[in-house]
Amino acid sequence: MEKQTAGRNQLGRFAPKFAELNDDVLFGEVWSRERELSPRDRSMITVTALITAGIFDSSLKAHITKAKANGITKDEMAEIITHLAFYAGWPKAWAAFGVAKEVYGDK
Repeated sequence: MEKQTAGRNQLGRFAPKFAELNDDVLFGEVWSRERELSPRDRSMITVTALITAGIFDSSLKAHITKAKANGITKDEMAEIITHLAFYAGWPKAWAAFGVAKEVYGDK
């Protein structure tokens, strides 16, 4: 697994402890527990959590990109978002599709 540095890059001087927890614990220890959940499954869960919470900033785009890298296809992402529309809300699905189209391309 690649070493995460986004926390330190963006918040290292302002909030060094938060940056450390983000990079070393969340993306280091938690995401590396592949025996318990695959990276693909973690991506699916994380994208779902972000959409449900209404978070459509760069973190959703980063996690959809990671989901794509972890093997979630464009069709699967479309199905995930369609399914979430009925549980998380139609407007959230519309917003999520906008982000997913950026990552997967509008084909």
